[in-house]
Amino acid sequence: MTWRDTIIAALHPDRSVEIEDESYLEIEREYREAAVLIPITDRTEPGVILTQRPDWLRSHAGQVAFPGGKIDAADSDAVAAALREAEEELALPREHVDVLGEADIYLTGSGYRIAPVVGIIPPDLPLIANPDEVSDWFEVPLSFLLDPVNLERRQGIWQGQNRHYYDMNWQGRRIWGVTAGIIANLARRISG
Repeated sequence: MTWRDTIIAALHPDRSVEIEDESYLEIEREYREAAVLIPITDRTEPGVILTQRPDWLRSHAGQVAFPGGKIDAADSDAVAAALREAEEELALPREHVDVLGEADIYLTGSGYRIAPVVGIIPPDLPLIANPDEVSDWFEVPLSFLLDPVNLERRQGIWQGQNRHYYDMNWQGRRIWGVTAGIIANLARRISG
């Protein structure tokens, strides 16, 4: 089975909802709909494109993230939103994305219901970071992201409550929180 087949098999149509930490999140809460693109480069050894958010942003400043954002009224669905956001943030042409499907929905403590959209993109596209949303972008080997040895579960206090989150480091880049949680979910699905 190829790496592509393995990922497609993991994107089961009956997606579950992953909750960051059940002790402080409520499933019945009102969530804002959002979508992210997990862009996997079509290489013998595939990679995943991640973005670094600018330090001056009001929310999630300086954090590593997948391209994505809120689902707008003009978006037909989560896939359309993820592709639009990737185009806005990285000049990633949507026609170059082979959408494989959606991974597990991810609920965040900040009130978002995120639909991760998995897509394959050609390697070495001339991506251009939109400075209003992205300070930099980089590619991490998919094998690194999916290896549980590289993922550490941590805890901290957020809004007065103990919170658990995932954290990983790749070449000095800290990948944590929601982004690492989405990666952890995908890794669990792939490993079975």
